[in-house]
Amino acid sequence: MILRRLALLAAFAASALHVSAQDYKGAIVIDAATGQSIFEDNPDVVSPPASVTKLMTFLVVHDALAAGRIALTTPVTADATDQSMGGTQVNLATGETFTVEELLYALMVESANDAASALTHAAAANRAEFVVLMNARAKSLGMKNTVFRSPHGLPPSSKNLADGDLTSPRDLALLSRELVSKTDVLRYSSVRTRPFAEGVRAETLHMLNHNKLMGKVAGVDGLKTGYTKGAGFCLAATAQRGNQRIIVVTMGSATSKGRDLRIAKLIEDSFPLVPASSAFKGYTPSPASPIAAENASPIVAAPATATPPAVTDAPMVKFSIPAKKK
Repeated sequence: MILRRLALLAAFAASALHVSAQDYKGAIVIDAATGQSIFEDNPDVVSPPASVTKLMTFLVVHDALAAGRIALTTPVTADATDQSMGGTQVNLATGETFTVEELLYALMVESANDAASALTHAAAANRAEFVVLMNARAKSLGMKNTVFRSPHGLPPSSKNLADGDLTSPRDLALLSRELVSKTDVLRYSSVRTRPFAEGVRAETLHMLNHNKLMGKVAGVDGLKTGYTKGAGFCLAATAQRGNQRIIVVTMGSATSKGRDLRIAKLIEDSFPLVPASSAFKGYTPSPASPIAAENASPIVAAPATATPPAVTDAPMVKFSIPAKKK
């Protein structure tokens, strides 16, 4: 069994490394139960995470909830700074009030920059203090190549990437493991579609999760996508099959399609390498509402039941990775 696993690891690494340069700047796969690395390819490259930054925003808000400083029902009123965030948003207007819970859904489902900004009012005295909390939490997790400068991941006004949020695939895997193990982040990240401001505004905003692997790759229920021109396409993904869960992070892909194909392949190739004794005991969400069938174009068929399939029953697929552009 050990020799077979070593052979699988060697074949996996050789296959992945053969095409990795065209797909991402760096990648890592870990066993969520143990933190053990399953695959690494330039995992310590430092690059902007774009909206994957919002995973740390979620964790800081969760810490405030766990400490009893705020509640999910705590009202948060948007200010002019929140309204002016730009990028992906739920169009908060100055003076609008929503609960922490609603803003967390906006953060994780819609990837709303204005929701990220507004949540800083709830969990800290001001945005600067919130960013201090983000970096302190990163340090506590051993995220050695990380510095946060915003709650949302938008590029800095200076256009100098070094002035913005920076991290690595390995650090994001550490953050992701903390989230899936000790918080209910999957309650939010597994939601594919959800209304926002229903009954509050004249027109309801229908949020749609940016993680297109959900419903297409078996067991995927999070976590967070990200894109800016400087960051490229990033994704911290997680999937559970049976009692096994893995976390896959890639940063700096040239296209969203290439990123999703690579993550999907890493998921399929990695589950057979998870030790049979590994058992994830963190939070597991109930099934999210499915996306309409006409919008689905499966990479890998998702399970039809609430229970994730066992590894031996996991669907497989042949992937066609785009040829490298000359």
